[in-house]
Amino acid sequence: MNIHVSSKHRVMVTALTGQLATLFPAAPQLDWGGERCIAIPHQLPETLLLRSMGVDAPAPILSQYVWPGLKPPFDAQRQTCALMTTSTAAYVLNGMGTGKTKCALWSFDFLRSIGLAKRMLVVAPLSTLDATWRAEAFATTPHLKVAVLHGSAAKRLKLLADETHDVYLINPGGLQVIGDALLKRPDINTLTIDELTAFKNATAERSKLMRSIADRMKWKWGMTGSPTPQAPTDAWGQCRIITPHTVPKFFGRFREQVMIKVSEFRWVPKRDAADTVFAAMQPAVRFTLDDVAEIPDGVVRPIEVPMGKRQAAIYKLMKDHAHAAVEAGDVTAANAGAVLSKLLQISMGYVYNSKGETVSLDNDLRLDILMSLIADTDQKVIVFSPFKHALHGIFARIEKEGYDVAEVSGDTPAGDRGRIFTTFQNTPQIKVLAAHPACMAHGLTLTAASTIVWFGPIADLEIFDQANARIRRVGQKHKQQVFLMQSSPAEKRMYSLLENKQLQQSNVLDLFEADT
Repeated sequence: MNIHVSSKHRVMVTALTGQLATLFPAAPQLDWGGERCIAIPHQLPETLLLRSMGVDAPAPILSQYVWPGLKPPFDAQRQTCALMTTSTAAYVLNGMGTGKTKCALWSFDFLRSIGLAKRMLVVAPLSTLDATWRAEAFATTPHLKVAVLHGSAAKRLKLLADETHDVYLINPGGLQVIGDALLKRPDINTLTIDELTAFKNATAERSKLMRSIADRMKWKWGMTGSPTPQAPTDAWGQCRIITPHTVPKFFGRFREQVMIKVSEFRWVPKRDAADTVFAAMQPAVRFTLDDVAEIPDGVVRPIEVPMGKRQAAIYKLMKDHAHAAVEAGDVTAANAGAVLSKLLQISMGYVYNSKGETVSLDNDLRLDILMSLIADTDQKVIVFSPFKHALHGIFARIEKEGYDVAEVSGDTPAGDRGRIFTTFQNTPQIKVLAAHPACMAHGLTLTAASTIVWFGPIADLEIFDQANARIRRVGQKHKQQVFLMQSSPAEKRMYSLLENKQLQQSNVLDLFEADT
């Protein structure tokens, strides 16, 4: 059965069957290039009906939507939106950097414009509510009114009660605060879960609540770039939310489908586990960064990170004190570097006290964003920290999240360092390498990773360039992304100088003065 799309929003279906004529009795029959056709309105309900009959009718969004925003969609984004708008439940498994956020906004906006969606609830990590989702909505769909449901319960409920909003953003923890109120809002009929793996533990209370909310949604989309980060069984809890009909009702049964028990306490994946998970997580779309031809091979992306209240207060106190010292002439190029270093440490959330001990500030949001970046790729990641004491805290958080991680700094013996690099580059082991950038020697190849995250900037142009070059070498098979985490003016200015190849020792005092 062949189809053609006319310019008048009709689908021309050839090889006319009696079944189609019965379903669409008012549809005109005509000749289309010598073939007998039936002209069916190219609207979403008709498209879904045709697809249920095996007719591959194209998604209306591809020909009938005026894509808002500053930039047109990539082809991968168009195809992603095509799946989302023709599937009442779907998985978006696109990799990091492919524009999943835009796809959810465009898809909802299209469905809303044709009267099939009313309001959307987005459940996403707290660190992304403002910096990613609200910012992207403003740039892509500025006509939609967005509310961030964060803060006290009263504040959240007040924002939720304001029905002038089109999109509500909430973090997983917030669901338990106002879950009952969400369940009483039938007008919120579209659900997007960003980082669906946050609900892989189906027995957790927030997962149970998420299932209750999802069950009453007309449209529900689960988004993650790495659906099974630790084991194929991770998929079960996610499927119970998005497509409960594709997996067994009980976890034990699903585990038997994807794992085999080799000892009393140890299960390992079956050879066909990936196929079983693939079948369960359908319908789905999967594009990696390598599939997006419009994106260059190497991309540098700044990541804005709000400081915690204690961080911000200490940073301001330090900056004010330094400003007075600059005006008094007590700070010169010789000692400005030490003061600047302290400001950068505060920005990252780890400082030394008077006893030489490491004090962790309230940088949970920075660590949360780091974990989101790691979780959003199924490839290896290198995390750089210019301070060893910060590196220890970063390593501890990544390890706590269950990732196979290794730490490398100047304190790591040369033999151990070489073994870690070899294992990282040549085996499936070590998902994340947390390293001090000065340890990345010239000539070292770490192309097993395609993503670098700078937890904070380093005041050395050569080391910065050499560290980034570890993944930009012969043998790299993927597009690369370098993320620059930044919270303060000092960090932003430092990155700017690094990227423009302008950071020299003589700039240190200027950089310091610019921030104070």
